[in-house]
Amino acid sequence: MSDSTQRQRSETPEGEQPDPQQFRKSVTRRGGGDPASRGRTTISDGVVEKIAGLAARDVPGVHAMGSGISRTFGAMRDRVPGTASKSVTRGVKAEVGEVQTALDLEIVVNYGVSISDVARGVRENVVAAVERMTGLEVVEVNIVVSDVKLPDEEDEEPESRLQ
Repeated sequence: MSDSTQRQRSETPEGEQPDPQQFRKSVTRRGGGDPASRGRTTISDGVVEKIAGLAARDVPGVHAMGSGISRTFGAMRDRVPGTASKSVTRGVKAEVGEVQTALDLEIVVNYGVSISDVARGVRENVVAAVERMTGLEVVEVNIVVSDVKLPDEEDEEPESRLQ
């Protein structure tokens, strides 16, 4: 008989049954803690870039993402059968750490819109989307306005060589 069992029996008056809960062993949980906190989740740069690219394109006044050259190559790539349609990461660069991320965006705005209002809207939309979907803290969103789309300008798409 263990010391604790003997102590518990001696504390129980004669003729009474001991409380069964006194004899239960304490249950130790394996793994320690909430199952959701076990392990680590890593979010790649590409995931954050996609989220940011989609969020930036949703802002009124944003005509396109990326520089003229990247848009031209992207337009050619989009015309090749079997390739993915518009690259949502075009014009977006993310640096992702364990708990924070920083983003660089290159945008083209429509002529006539307030560039500062569009940039503010892009920042707000991108920060909200990335933080909501990833749980990462967005420490900065740097925006470069590389062009203004004029009303009479055609989109930069190369002519098709196929007839």
